Amino acid sequence: MRLTAAAFLALLALAGPALAQPAGAPPALEPLPPPPPPTPGFDMDPALEPQVTIRRRDGAVIEEFRTPGGRIYMIRVIPENAPPYFLIDETGDGKFSRQDSLDMGVRTPRWVIFSW
Repeated sequence: MRLTAAAFLALLALAGPALAQPAGAPPALEPLPPPPPPTPGFDMDPALEPQVTIRRRDGAVIEEFRTPGGRIYMIRVIPENAPPYFLIDETGDGKFSRQDSLDMGVRTPRWVIFSW
């Protein structure tokens, strides 16, 4: 057992200089090429981005998310001493439901197939 430990220490001592990096400056690196231009028709239009309004009230931070048309679709409330929660307008009728996270899990589809 002692021979194995001694052999291991000897190999470790010999391998130390082999792992050392050579002295001197690093090799010259080339700069990255510029990114390609965006695909035509897929330009980001700032008018289509959602608008976020952040307000502070009673020690809480309230973030209102609006569609480009100005309708509020989600509110994030961050209380001072509690976990944040969300108020979400799921159907677009202005009635908000509280959710503790944005993870919806499995939701059943609500497609209208027949109507009479």
